[in-house]
Amino acid sequence: MGLFEMAHKGTLFLDEIAEIPLTFQSKLLRVLQEWEVRRVGGNSVISVDVRVIAATNKNLQRQVSEGKFRQDLLYRLNVLRLYIPPLRKRSEDIPLLFHYYLQYYSNQFGYEMPILSEGAEELIKQYAFTGNIRELRNIAERLSVVHSGFMITEEEMAAALG
Repeated sequence: MGLFEMAHKGTLFLDEIAEIPLTFQSKLLRVLQEWEVRRVGGNSVISVDVRVIAATNKNLQRQVSEGKFRQDLLYRLNVLRLYIPPLRKRSEDIPLLFHYYLQYYSNQFGYEMPILSEGAEELIKQYAFTGNIRELRNIAERLSVVHSGFMITEEEMAAALG
């Protein structure tokens, strides 16, 4: 069973849509136009009812003009466009998200969640996060694994960010 079949009557999230090769883009376009799929090696057509959400950090209009993305696929995907600013432009969200992931990984690894010192909190707020949420999540996981004790210090945070 493929992704579209598994997502039938639900939602399919296509992350980094700009990275899909042109040869596959035409197949994806056909599915989005016909709402039908065929299993690899299969000879029957299966109808699917799927909401598709696609994400990218690239300018798809530019990708189209450079011949890297199909314009007709862009039209199919570009029904509702949401822009979410990068994490570095939403510094007020950083502590909330960091605490969430720190709690998540602490629970996963069976540790009590440490608190952040004021200096550690300031460092995390000021950090650029060029890797966006993935980088923040990675740092929370790293600290959950290597930290022991009640409080994450400014020095520990600096080492985790470095």
